[in-house]
Amino acid sequence: MERPLAVNHDGSEHCSNQSNKCGDNHPHGAACAHQPIEVEDTSGPRLLMTLILNVLIPIVQVIGGIVAHSMALISDAAHNFSDFTAVLIAYVANRIGRRGASVSNTFGYRRTEILAAVINVALLLGASVFIVYEAIHRLHHPTPVIGSIVVLAAGVGVIGNGLSAWLLQRDARHNLNVRGAFLHMLGDLLTSVVVAFNGIILMYRPWYWLDPVLSVLIALFILRSCWTILREATRILMNATPDGLDISKIKEYLERMPEIRGVHYVHAWNVCSSSVAFSCHVVVPDQRLSEVDAVSRKIRRGLLTRFGIDHPILQFEFTPCGEGGLLCEMSCGNGTRSGNADRS
Repeated sequence: MERPLAVNHDGSEHCSNQSNKCGDNHPHGAACAHQPIEVEDTSGPRLLMTLILNVLIPIVQVIGGIVAHSMALISDAAHNFSDFTAVLIAYVANRIGRRGASVSNTFGYRRTEILAAVINVALLLGASVFIVYEAIHRLHHPTPVIGSIVVLAAGVGVIGNGLSAWLLQRDARHNLNVRGAFLHMLGDLLTSVVVAFNGIILMYRPWYWLDPVLSVLIALFILRSCWTILREATRILMNATPDGLDISKIKEYLERMPEIRGVHYVHAWNVCSSSVAFSCHVVVPDQRLSEVDAVSRKIRRGLLTRFGIDHPILQFEFTPCGEGGLLCEMSCGNGTRSGNADRS
């Protein structure tokens, strides 16, 4: 008769040692394994300062765009506002992540950032449609643009985004959540520079068609970013295998360990954008539970360092259950299971 030796050995023990300062706040287990102990997490206050800067920048640019009749400046404001929401998501995730798991939310609250990202995409899509519509109208009916105001307002964006990137660069080295916000700031910095050059050109040349053309290019850039965000959010909500992970190779890696006879029913999914969960059944020789615990620690350490899996859930068996395939029959939509599978 099949007897599971141990059930649900997760990866929390790897980071539970008080001497290792990586816990639920840490965005990724791989960083946990190599992160120096003395690194101080200052991401919360720095994200908050960046958040304040990025709510002021689009306000100034929208006002400037309306006064100067510049759609490019308004487009840049929309792009900057998208970064405000991106930083807001990062800040909220940082704060909520400190709460950890609860009885009603056993994986914690980090998927809040995914829901917020989808809302962000919807808002950006609406803004992009408006920008393109107005740009087409301006191309047919050119409106004089006050280049000097465009330069001043875009300059606010250059300074604000440059300061935001400087604030985040330190924590971006070891925090994936902050790194995403940091890359947003760099992208916005470059966009504001382009808009400023547009203003300089308009100060000396009446090329008013350049402004709506540039606004369309910015809108297309926003739409491209939206598609990337929506694709990643959908994959996470569907519990798809994270990009870059090959579960067949993970299975082969585990089965090369001398203590393991076989691995089956393998699953990998994102708990949030920066945390990877993993589950499988592991077949080992019949032995004491204390001996299996040593094997469990070795597996968790290998999954963390080689594949960045920070939340493994392992079920140990000495007799393979079900069909012993790579994927569980139930997860593949097969409504029937063998008697052994029922006991797993």
